[in-house]
Amino acid sequence: MRKLLLAAFLVSSMAYGQTNTFSVAGKKALVYTTADNTGLRLAVTDTLSFKELPQPVETEVCIFVDPSKSFQALLGIGGAITDASAEVFAKLPKDEQQELLTAYYNPQKGIGYTIARTNINSCDFSSDTYTYVSDSDKTLSSFSVEHDKKFRIPLIKDAMAAAGGKLILFCSPWSPPAWMKTNNDMLHGGKLKTEYYQTWASYFVKFIKAYEKEGIPVWGVTIQNEPMATQTWESCVYTADNEKVFLKNALGPAFAKQGLADKKIIVWDHNRDLLYQRASTLLNDAQAAKYIWGVGFHWYEDWSGGTQMFSNVALVHEAFPNKNLIFTEGCNDKFQIGDISNWSHGERYGRSMINDFNNGAVGWTDWNILLDERGGPNHVGNFCFAPVHANTKTGELTYTSSFYYIGHFSKFIRPGAKRVAAASSRSPFLTTAFLNKDGKLAVVVMNQSDKTIAYKLWIAGKAADVTALPHSIATIVM
Repeated sequence: MRKLLLAAFLVSSMAYGQTNTFSVAGKKALVYTTADNTGLRLAVTDTLSFKELPQPVETEVCIFVDPSKSFQALLGIGGAITDASAEVFAKLPKDEQQELLTAYYNPQKGIGYTIARTNINSCDFSSDTYTYVSDSDKTLSSFSVEHDKKFRIPLIKDAMAAAGGKLILFCSPWSPPAWMKTNNDMLHGGKLKTEYYQTWASYFVKFIKAYEKEGIPVWGVTIQNEPMATQTWESCVYTADNEKVFLKNALGPAFAKQGLADKKIIVWDHNRDLLYQRASTLLNDAQAAKYIWGVGFHWYEDWSGGTQMFSNVALVHEAFPNKNLIFTEGCNDKFQIGDISNWSHGERYGRSMINDFNNGAVGWTDWNILLDERGGPNHVGNFCFAPVHANTKTGELTYTSSFYYIGHFSKFIRPGAKRVAAASSRSPFLTTAFLNKDGKLAVVVMNQSDKTIAYKLWIAGKAADVTALPHSIATIVM
């Protein structure tokens, strides 16, 4: 079996606490690299030392980092534990199950995920369409999460244990039960009937309390996955005004009354294209805004993988600096088995993560953590890629470039880390940097070009010489 390649990670012995200043004086920096057409996967490829360089010249390629200028703190990085992921996981041999859990959630031996997302009721990445209540049970007296106890709840508990005992878990509905909707169908869009706003809010409450009774703390919820999309799978349309009214008149008050005021509520949970319109409509209403922790967004505004609308993320951050931004879902779609090793899949993650963090995001959540050899299971044939795929016939795990690109952030940039100023002097390079609470600085540098490029990492008048391989991502830790 092809085993996961991960470099040993040095755990800092420094006291835990945010440093006020950072200096490279006397420090050595380790370079961890993942590169196309090589065997390098989160591998230590160099040890850097810094020399005096008061002023770089324009002919030198540079990455400039200024740790004295800090911005948002990182909430965490992770992926979704869907029905599909849990069903595939259950088919794996025990050794491969443990391998996957370690790979994703162990911060030393793996990439240290700290966030998880899961679905309320079924989604496209479920094997069937289901809810937690009997048909037309307006009192919700039949509510039960028994369905989830077979696969999903056990995997969430295993992931929590592998992550050291806890995960930041947020939960998203794709659709209310059909009888609550205008089209009497969980699929194909439709809208939540206004007479069921309070009932649907109570449904959220029951879900949270049921999961917490199972020993799974729920950190927060999104109101609706992709609320402007009418899909062939589970979907429900909310205009910005619909979402605002449901939040301020039903969901927010229900959480407050039921002792769940500490649960974080994320609005939008859809693409960057309409991000500002949705955020401004909700956040400019004081009665709605008081319940909102932040605004979630996806990357599907351009399915062709072309230009992403990162400037909309920046605009929301600038306009509403006291609210949080979190990437809640992204994946590479249109699964084809021969495309599983496509390097551009990982580069799409790196490009998005760097730009989203640099524009103010505090967290980043991938879609399915695990799918099978067909990119499923999925009850409507909407197959896609995941960072890890399992062959359910042989038990073999395949770690794609996406897994490693995400790992260059999640492994080295830990919750509570503060983003610091980082800039590139050449367009083939993308970069971001974070100062961790233990005092370690992590600088991510992505080379999108076909060329090997030498550059200088410049920090406060000192510089180190670094080489970036073609189509590579590196994290420099010091």
